[in-house]
Amino acid sequence: MALNRPLGSTGDTGPSSSTDNRKQSLYFPEAMLDDIKSESARLDRSLSWVVQRAWKTARAEIRKIPSSESVEGAPSSVVEKKSD
Repeated sequence: MALNRPLGSTGDTGPSSSTDNRKQSLYFPEAMLDDIKSESARLDRSLSWVVQRAWKTARAEIRKIPSSESVEGAPSSVVEKKSD
């Protein structure tokens, strides 16, 4: 079983840590984090840059996913589209 590992840090590591309120810890499955690290090295970019670009690329597709509240009575973990 792969463990989740954090990307980023919320700990105080320098003078900017007390002024930057946008810092977050994100947890990814180990295999996914390894893929992100590989792409980061291949592109010679930071992990943060790769994740931000992935979000910008996938954002439109993610917005197409119905929310759990959009289908009345559906369980919050599964939303199925009914066809007649």
